[in-house]
Amino acid sequence: MNHSALLVIALILLSGCGPSSDAPQSSAAMPATTDGEGRLPLPEYFDCLRENGGVVIAAHRGGPADGYPENAIETMQYNFDHGVRVFEIDIAETRDGVLTLMHDDRLNRTTTGRGYVSDISWEDLSSLTLVDNSGQRTRYAPPKLTDALIWARNTGAILELDRKKTTSFANIAEAVYAAGAEENIIMISYNDDEAAEIAAIDPTFMMTASVRGGRDISALEARGVDSRRLIGWTGTDRPDAAAWDRNARNDVESAFGTLGRSGERLDDIYLADGNGSEFQDLAEDGLVMLATDRPLEAAEAMTADDVAIEACGR
Repeated sequence: MNHSALLVIALILLSGCGPSSDAPQSSAAMPATTDGEGRLPLPEYFDCLRENGGVVIAAHRGGPADGYPENAIETMQYNFDHGVRVFEIDIAETRDGVLTLMHDDRLNRTTTGRGYVSDISWEDLSSLTLVDNSGQRTRYAPPKLTDALIWARNTGAILELDRKKTTSFANIAEAVYAAGAEENIIMISYNDDEAAEIAAIDPTFMMTASVRGGRDISALEARGVDSRRLIGWTGTDRPDAAAWDRNARNDVESAFGTLGRSGERLDDIYLADGNGSEFQDLAEDGLVMLATDRPLEAAEAMTADDVAIEACGR
């Protein structure tokens, strides 16, 4: 038999040894439920929380504390090291089109600078330092949104992105794509028009929108919002366990905020007795995401956040 014939036979035999294209693959070959770091995709992650009675704590403005200013990566890292996994941050845009983390229109309260964020260049903004809530100058500079997104992607943290009027959802989406952080963000909407705009940009983005039951969910779905990627925001006035139950029956997780004006917010009322058991009560009533100005104290008062990490990761 010549060499050509031998080669043909060998190729035929080898082609029969591999798996056929329609053969079922092992679970190891199809990691459909986790990302490259073994983390659940966000829709499955929030489903996991709801199904296991877990609550994830969302630190308002990144969870500022003494020496740790709001909207700073260092502040988020400090809270992350103490078990917080979600961080609400504010996105503004400088004069030259750089997205940064800043809540106020003006620089005065939170930085060593003065004037409007929209009037300053990134070069000048990056030379400033951030000031904590007690007015003390810190060692930290205002960060770019891109750097915060990369930090979240690397740690597994989740960033709630609160768009300020100096920028657009489209610009924020571009930054998310550039950082490869699609599985680390939740877009915040304040009305149905904003929710529809976010869904039109990218229907795969997770988002929060005002939702208190099936009627609200249906209205958003009619405008292009995927309810599988929706978290129902239920305000800050009073806990609404009935709304949380209605949302859950439609497979939508609920968020609620105990944040607000110091001395008046539910955070302070719940912690006034040094106990904070009301935070755990929220979890037992069906809440899935708690937005708070006092994340570490809320975490200390709850067990549902520990359940979240144990059952659902991140």
